[in-house]
Parts: sequence; structure tokens; C-alpha cells
Amino acid sequence: MKPLSQIWPEEFAARYRARGYWRGETFSSFLRERGRELPEHIAVVGGGQRWTFSELEERAEKVARGMLALGLKPGDRVIVQLPNIPEFLSVVFGLFRARLIPVYALPAHRIVEIVHFARTAEARGYIVADRHDGFDYRGLAEEVRREVPEVEHIVVVGDGGPFTALDALPDSAAPLPEDADPSDVAFLQISGGSTGLSKLIPRTHDDYIYSFRASAEICKLNTDSVYLAALPVAHNFPMSSPGVFGALHAGSRVVLSPSPSPEAAFPLIAREGVTITGLVPPLALLWLQAAPSTTHDLSSLQVLQVGGAKFLTESARRVKPVLGCTLQQVFGMAEGLVNYTRLDDPEEIIVSTQGRPISADDEVLILDDEGNPVPEGEAGNLLTRGPYTIRAYHNNDGANARSFTADGFYRTGDVVKRTQEGYLVVQGRATDHINRAGEKISAEEIEDHLLAHPSVFDAAVVSLPDEFLGERSCAFVIPQGDKPKAAALKAWMRTRGLADFKVPDQVVFVDAFETTAVGKVSRKELRASLRRRFLEAVEAEK
Repeated sequence: MKPLSQIWPEEFAARYRARGYWRGETFSSFLRERGRELPEHIAVVGGGQRWTFSELEERAEKVARGMLALGLKPGDRVIVQLPNIPEFLSVVFGLFRARLIPVYALPAHRIVEIVHFARTAEARGYIVADRHDGFDYRGLAEEVRREVPEVEHIVVVGDGGPFTALDALPDSAAPLPEDADPSDVAFLQISGGSTGLSKLIPRTHDDYIYSFRASAEICKLNTDSVYLAALPVAHNFPMSSPGVFGALHAGSRVVLSPSPSPEAAFPLIAREGVTITGLVPPLALLWLQAAPSTTHDLSSLQVLQVGGAKFLTESARRVKPVLGCTLQQVFGMAEGLVNYTRLDDPEEIIVSTQGRPISADDEVLILDDEGNPVPEGEAGNLLTRGPYTIRAYHNNDGANARSFTADGFYRTGDVVKRTQEGYLVVQGRATDHINRAGEKISAEEIEDHLLAHPSVFDAAVVSLPDEFLGERSCAFVIPQGDKPKAAALKAWMRTRGLADFKVPDQVVFVDAFETTAVGKVSRKELRASLRRRFLEAVEAEK
């Protein structure tokens, strides 16, 4: 098993500790502290359950003992694929307490993604819900075990079927291990993945706790705050910006919504007095559309965060008049750097920028394609390093060589401008990467699947602007033999075991792709050309 590590050079680590960013906390130690300080304070609400901080701590310890009693050992990796239910938190805190390593997967992921995570992380365990959104995850677990027999231990929240139910984990009086070293890797997160399948991101206790502790301070969370997790909590945004972890660290209440739709979320806001939540732009637009006619009282909502993709200025201007709360724009990445507009910023900064970094020690470079700094105010490629930005992916030398400079800067793949005040304005992506409603999709991965179809000779997948999704995916396909119907090709893609958001939104059949005189063209140039010509043709038809 490849060891897990995330190492900053000692001079950086010493500075981050000296400046109070890294305080030697672990996930287990901060939950214990909240359990002592706020034992009867409600920590988690969801699915008809209401747990206090002391109950969350007790449940986490029970999970820890049960997982170790199954035969897992500290350091083993366990894939966690759970929806927005309280058990998500008891499970992950239980894994932390047992010194096991959660590997976060989204509810939308299917066999292709889960097998990839299992093999790359060398996972020995897998925790799922029995059913969610009409999908039976126990069947998926059976497929995963067939593909990766090393995933020996499968635990199910709900009806375990052929597997162990979470409520039936064996009990054990064996002592639990000591807390992890704060510099140890706490969990593996998934990257957006600009090429191929997602990379795995090792985050340490020190760096990640700093990011959500500082986020909670920026968002002014306290014990009276109520955070609504509307987006899937395995995403970095609702996990740490300030997310469920930042809220719990601040002693706030976390409310878990089964869906981000207004129909699910608005009643929870009214009932629980939600003060802050986060959405991606398409959902924010849905809320803005639904709010004027709702019968639910949304007046407790003080802050609406919008992140995951760029929120257009004119849409951003509508938040305060329609919802009566402050907009906070959030721009960040699972690899580290997170930017926020501040709650007391002038309105024009809030609606027209994507924020400034959390930390004074977040180093930001904006460079041209040759690696030279661009003039202030001009667009360039964003690179960053800092006290919560990783220095390497797990088990992926090729990605590390592409993504990190020799002196430790992370190449984000984002193109940004910086204002005189130090705020970033996102211009788009430098990579072949589609940001569909906040879900990052690799064009290359989808092309590989399309090319497996017997009636596809070649395919190129591009992003197209979409008023609702931000970007949608469009597959340009050269057919061979009998041309399939677009709907049939999309239906076939769904049989490939992919997350549904990766299925192309649009399919356009073409006779050929343009090439150079010697018959060559890079995939990047091809995608850019197809996108440009398609948009020009659409514009000409108007």
C-alpha cells in the first residue's frame, strides 16, 4: 500500500505554525472539545433526526469501534459514498477516530468512478446508503467488490442486504488508537480532473482545519448560526467553505437537506431558522425564481454563498433585493486556495468579483502562457501556494509533474484577473475542462467513452455557454457505418457506469474534423476550433 503524505518544506511549515494557521488540532480533538463545551447544543439535523454534539461524538466513537472490529486497521482507506444524511458525519468522524482514511465519493458516482477510487486509493472498505434517489447502492457495492476484491468490508446505512448494516457493526471494548498527528493525512478528496478520471487529493488535519476554521471566521459563524448543507456534502464547497466542518468547529448547527431544490430547502430554512447556505449558480437562479412566490418564511437567511462556477454580475445583483440577504461569492478548489467576498464589502465588489484569498500567506501568481507575470488587471493563468494548498496528488507522478512547479506552486488551470483591491475575477478555464453547474468534467474522459461506441469514428467534447448551467457539454461526433441517433448515443453512454452529469448534454454529428496540412491538430486546438465555429454559426442564425 502506497503511503499517504502531504509535505510542505520545513521553512513553510514552521512559518504556518508560528503564525497560528496550524494549531495542532485534529478532527477528533475538535469534536471532543465541542462535546465538552456544548454537550446539549444541537449539532446536526436531517432525515427526522436531531443530534447534539455529545450524541454526534458518541455515535462517531461507536462507528470507530465497529469499523476496527470488522478487521480494518489504522491507515486503511475507506470509500464513503453517502447522501446528505446525519450518518455522513457520524461515519466520517468515526473513521477519523479510528485513524482510518475516508475517501470521499459523490452520490452521483457509479462503477467507473468508484472502481477508480478504490484502485488508486487501495481501499479496503466502502460505506454506502442502501438507496438514494431511486438508486440501490448495494448493487453498486457488489459490482465494486467483483472488480476490486481488496474492498473487503462493505457497510450500508439502512438495510444492509448482503452486507453489514451500520447499526449492526460489531461492538468492541478494545481501546481506540491515539489521535492522529496533526500533520498526517486525514482523508482523500477528489479533484475536478481536467484530464481523465479524478485525481486524489490528500488533505492533512492541520491544513484542512485551518481552511474551514478561517472560513467560519470570515463568514462570522457562532453558536447561534445555522448552516444549511444543500449541495452534496462530499463536495469541498459544502464541506469546508465554511461548510459542515466549519459550522461544527464554530459550534453552529448543521441542517442537511436531501436536495438543493427550493421545494426541499425552503421549508428547512423556515423551520430551522437557517442563517447561511451555499449554492452553485444554476441553483441560485432557481431560488431567485422561486422565492417571490414561496409561502415559507426565508427571513432568517443572512448569507447566500454562491460558488463552484462564476456567478454572472447581473444575476448576483438580484440576490439582495429578492432574498433579502447578503451575497457572498466563493471561488476555490479542492486542492486548496479559497477566495471570499467579505460580508462587509461594498456591493459592487460583492456582485462583480469572486473574492480574495483566506490567508495573508496565500501566494497568488497570475502568469501568461510563457510563465511571465501579466500586467495588473489583465487576465492570466492562476498559480498558488499557501498553508492549505497541497503540494502533491496521491499516487500520480504524471499529474504532479503537470500540476506543480518546482517551487511548489499549484497550477490551478483557471484564468483570472486581479483587481487593485486584490480580488479575483474569474475569466474561465485554461484546460479542456467543462464546469457544468459546478461539476467538473474532463473532456478527455468523455471522449474515451464515446470512442468505445461501434458507430463512433471520432469524438471531441467541448464546453458551450449555458444560461442555466453556466456551461454545458457538447459532443461533436464523426459517425462510422450507421449514424446513431443523438438520444440513443446518450442512452448508451448511461449504460457505461458513468455519473449522469458526465453524459453529453448535446450531440452534434459532423463529417470530419479540420487538420493541419500534415494531418495533425492537437486535441486542445480541435476543441477550441469546434467550439468557436459552433458559436459563430449559432450567432449567424440569430
